[in-house]
Formats: sequence, structure tokens, C-alpha cells
Amino acid sequence: MTAKEGDAYDSPLFYLVMQYAHRADRDVVGMVSGSPDWDPPAAVRDGLREYADGEPADFQYAPSEGLRELREEIAARRNVDSDRVVVTNGAGEANYLAMARAMERDAGDEMVLTDPVYPYYPGKAQMLDAETVTVPVATDGSLNLDSMRAAVSEDTACVVVNTPNNPTGAVYDRESVAELAALAEANDALLLVDEVYDHFDFSGRFESALTLDSENVVVTSAYSKTMAITGFRVGYAVFPDALVEAAKTRHMLVNVATSRPAQAAVLRSLRETPPEYYEAARDRLRDRIDAFTDALDAAGASYTEPDGGFYVLARFDDFPGTLDNVKTLIDEAGVAGMPGEAFGEAYDDWIRFALCTPRADDAAARLADYFSASDD
Repeated sequence: MTAKEGDAYDSPLFYLVMQYAHRADRDVVGMVSGSPDWDPPAAVRDGLREYADGEPADFQYAPSEGLRELREEIAARRNVDSDRVVVTNGAGEANYLAMARAMERDAGDEMVLTDPVYPYYPGKAQMLDAETVTVPVATDGSLNLDSMRAAVSEDTACVVVNTPNNPTGAVYDRESVAELAALAEANDALLLVDEVYDHFDFSGRFESALTLDSENVVVTSAYSKTMAITGFRVGYAVFPDALVEAAKTRHMLVNVATSRPAQAAVLRSLRETPPEYYEAARDRLRDRIDAFTDALDAAGASYTEPDGGFYVLARFDDFPGTLDNVKTLIDEAGVAGMPGEAFGEAYDDWIRFALCTPRADDAAARLADYFSASDD
């Protein structure tokens, strides 16, 4: 997962690939990072402008657990008590807090992850001295529940899943997530469900794990993708009552608080942004996915058709998804993706492309040209 395998503190492959693309001596379409390229809601900008004229007190520490009004707004939308909500520095910190709580319970020392997996999950697990158990997903990207049942045991501290999924684009149905919650309850483990891509569900099947109302479930999310504001670092975690106070303490000791202006802008956007903003983003991504996969057909590639999120995994004949081959694509095709080996073993011969660029069509054409020429 990192520059030196087994050392969680070296530069992640994401940064190595982006740096390599930046140094290339040709034009490169970047499809590595999941940073939306479209405008944030107008209310985000309005909220920041208004905040700039605030009183001196508005520029001081926010309450550590988050602005009260923001926590109440999140709670109302997620149908939970606001005392269960901790506003965090993005979904990354929210996931860290949940995984740390799982380890602090002394109810196991293993974390069960899917394969493929977002690389920061095993990185955090290693940082917390947890053992990792990876379970390959089914061929369609859905959860392999039989394998999950075999993997979860009394040694399991936490089961971590992400839906809609990065990198497969799978949307896990409520019944499958409920089965994982039952497994966690039976083994005194936590189930962490990262729902950061919940607004990018193309299937209509997504249901939040909060509908399960389980004392063993922690749900995390953020506004980074939803509002196209990855630089704001405003996320949150919803903890069971018994776990939230210790999570708040760890959050305070590690971060003190989350950015006050960013929280205020997000709050205003939640109150004022119409549903059409989010639907426009989904429509944009649907169009990009269709155009990109059409070009992958022309390149003779196999690929995933995402039900959610904005990533496509592609496999090219005799061109496995190694870091060396990703560099070759940068140098010779002018397209930067992520090596499949960064996400585990199940898709290690695939390459992940993030469709967060208006040049997705250009990238697709370059890939089609490159692999068509390779076949000649």
C-alpha cells in the first residue's frame, strides 16, 4: 500500500503516482485522485463570504465535537440524536476514530476488510497495531457473505466496509449490511460503514446502515465529495451511545477541533442547496462513465460498471495493473490511473481511473489509441 511495503508511514502510492505524472515531460490527464472538478454549491461560497465579516469570537476554537447547529442538522438528516454525532476532519479522521474505538474495547485485535480495499483502511489498521484479514468480494463487486462469515470471529475488533464502494463502484444492499451487523453483534465487534459516496448512488438501492439501529454499528461520511470541497475537511461519525464520549475525547486530543469557517459554510449549504445540485453531479458522472466505458470497449478492455461513486476499474490484456505499467501509461499514453495492486490482490491486474476530470473523454480516447496501436 505504501512506498515501502509494511511501513504505514511512507508516502502512499497515490502521492507517488501523482508526483510521477506531475514530473512527466508531456501532457497527462490525471485520473488518480477522487477530487471533484465541478463547482461547489453556491451556498458554500456565500457562507464563507458571510463568515469573513464575523465577530472576533467567530474566529476562535469551535466546540471540539463540532458546531452545535451543524451536528443538529446532520442528526436531523440521519434520524439520530445529535449527541451521537462527532464532526471530524474529513471521513479519514472519522474512520480513524471508529477503528481506534474498536481496538480500545479489547474485544479482538483483527480488522476484517474487503479486497479490493481503499488503501487507507489497512494503513490505519497497521498504525493501530491491528492484524488485517482481507476477504475478496464477489465477482460482481458485491459482498461475499459466506467468506465474511468465515472470516469474522471472536478475534475481530472491527469489520470495515465502504458503500458505494471505492474502487469497485458496488452498492451493498441493506440485507447484506444487516448480515454484517449481525456478525459484528455475535462476535462483540464493531461494523464501520463508510458512506462518503452516498450521494453518488446510480442504482437507487443505497440505504444507510443507520437504518439498522445497531449498538455495534458506526457510520462515517463527509462533505468532501458531496459538495466538491475536499480541501475543507468536514466529515462526521455517528457512534453508538456507549462509544461516543471516548471518541470525542480522542478527537479533542488529536485535533482539538475542526475548522470553524468550513463547518459554517457546510451548514449554510445543507440548509440552502437544492436537490438539483446533487442530481446534476450524478448526471455528469453518468455521462462520463458511459463515454469512458465506450472507449474502453474500443480498447478491448474489461471494466467494472459502477452502481455508485466515480471510479472505473479496467483490465487490459497482457498489461497488469502494476506501478510500472501505470508509469508506462503516463509516459506513453498521457493518462494517469492508480495501480490495482494498491487496492489488494483481488484486482491487482486492473487499473483504477477516477472520473473527476472534464478531460475524461480525452483520456478515454488516448487509452483506446494506445492499446489499439499496441495490438498492431
